[in-house]
Amino acid sequence: MVNTKVILSGITLDNPVIPASGTFGYGYEFAELYDINILGSFSFKGTTKEPRFGNPTPRIAECTEGMINSVGLQNPGMEKVISEELPKMKKVFHKPVLANISGFSVEEYVYCAERINEEEQVGIIEVNVSCPNVHHGGMSFGTSPEAAAEVTKAVKAVTTKPVYIKLSPNVTDIVAIAKACEDAGADGISLINTLMGMRIDLKTGKPVVANKMGGFSGKAIFPVAVRMVYQVYEAVKVPIIGMGGVSTAEDVVELMLAGATAVQVGAANLVDPFACKNIIEALPHVMKKYGIKDLNHIIGGAHK
Repeated sequence: MVNTKVILSGITLDNPVIPASGTFGYGYEFAELYDINILGSFSFKGTTKEPRFGNPTPRIAECTEGMINSVGLQNPGMEKVISEELPKMKKVFHKPVLANISGFSVEEYVYCAERINEEEQVGIIEVNVSCPNVHHGGMSFGTSPEAAAEVTKAVKAVTTKPVYIKLSPNVTDIVAIAKACEDAGADGISLINTLMGMRIDLKTGKPVVANKMGGFSGKAIFPVAVRMVYQVYEAVKVPIIGMGGVSTAEDVVELMLAGATAVQVGAANLVDPFACKNIIEALPHVMKKYGIKDLNHIIGGAHK
């Protein structure tokens, strides 16, 4: 028997596989296809204080081994999420979840953190300072160590749950930002969010996405994720949730060797709704293949 259990800030997960925010909704659509309680956890759709319609369409562009999205944090707003979405989610998923929150000011982050902190099923608050698809919010906080630290400190002051800061790869020095978040009290780091990308339609000569640019995700960004998780692991002592182009059980093991304690799966869910289920089912076989008895023993293994 192999051990797939991992511990994130005191919360035991049956396995390290977590669908990433924005690719799994609130879980109940996937629950119609399979029992989502096999997941370690999942990060529900990014939530802001006010409802957001998101960016104009078209919002999606295809790429080799990936996609560009410019959804722009479309969500019903914090109050509706708490009153409508979470009760529905609770019926189909019976484990602690990650609540992904975002804002356009420090005050909005604080509001969202304070409200979601009261929700019993929320195990970890994942603070998105890295969304590339919204103007004057999200990523603007994640590209400077000072701004990321300010959000971290403000959120930690109003919450009792573990706070993980989700960082942007669209920076020169990811380590400095991760370190600033840890120093400001972050309980963990999630990385990476999408890279900035763009496609141009040859027929029209214009950008495919209405927003011109968007978040580039999918298999093509996996080596960037591995590199950044590896770098951040060397600099911080808090746990890391790694993500970016994960699509196989082998990818999970590789990111854990780089330093991740758990791994999020994003774009793969949009290609195949059974992606996470398949990864979880394949994980014990991959562990046996590489002589891994316990996943906890390989976290950061590539550094030894």
